[in-house]
Amino acid sequence: MALLEIKNIKKSFQDLEVLKNISLKVEEGDVLSIIGPSGSGKSTLLRCATMLETMDGGELIYLDEKAAWNNEKGQSVYAKKSDLRRIQGYFGLVFQNFNLFPHYTVLKNLEDAPIHVQKRDKKEVRSECMELLRRMGLEEKANAYPCELSGGQQQRVSIARALAMKPKILFFDEPTSALDPELTGEILKVMKELAQEHMTMVIVTHEMSFARDVSSRVIFMENGYIVEDGDPNEIMVNPKNERTREFLSHFNDNLG
Repeated sequence: MALLEIKNIKKSFQDLEVLKNISLKVEEGDVLSIIGPSGSGKSTLLRCATMLETMDGGELIYLDEKAAWNNEKGQSVYAKKSDLRRIQGYFGLVFQNFNLFPHYTVLKNLEDAPIHVQKRDKKEVRSECMELLRRMGLEEKANAYPCELSGGQQQRVSIARALAMKPKILFFDEPTSALDPELTGEILKVMKELAQEHMTMVIVTHEMSFARDVSSRVIFMENGYIVEDGDPNEIMVNPKNERTREFLSHFNDNLG
């Protein structure tokens, strides 16, 4: 059973068609990197998959549960709110700009949703959240506030916060784009460890060597379409499509 199935997603902003009939499946344990030029629809695809944007047409299915489907006019219709809330519990999302609550401590940022949304036991949640911070090398920052942390530390807190909800699938929207190269390495190391633990991830990224080395699958998007979808080495080293080749030629030094 696929963890996520997207069927024929369409999305426009006014007259601009951003996603044109996109379909894909994500299986348990997949690490799927989505690459492509700016404006190709990568982040919009992620935002539609996580219901931050509403689709104009298409189906969205998590663990065989339909979050959205087409009506007779071919327009997306969403499930009722209580069903959507449950389905949203299947995934976590890590943003490029961290999105931590500035007035909460690091620990409260992690604990808040598991306690208040998932109604889990406070003691158990605290113990799990401290363990997550330890894994991220941030145990001593539990009582600090986000403004007291570096960008890399804030992003690690953001990843820990997403993991605290015990998602089946984690989405990353360009998680390193707001960070300098040294801090980027910190975040990629955490993500590599998650991949080794078989965490299912969908990652929009400009980090080409990471996409090649860590992903189980790479998608290249251009102009609202999936142009290539397959094995990272084949796509990154020997792309079939001329447009993929042209795009990757700008990163050849990094891909080595």
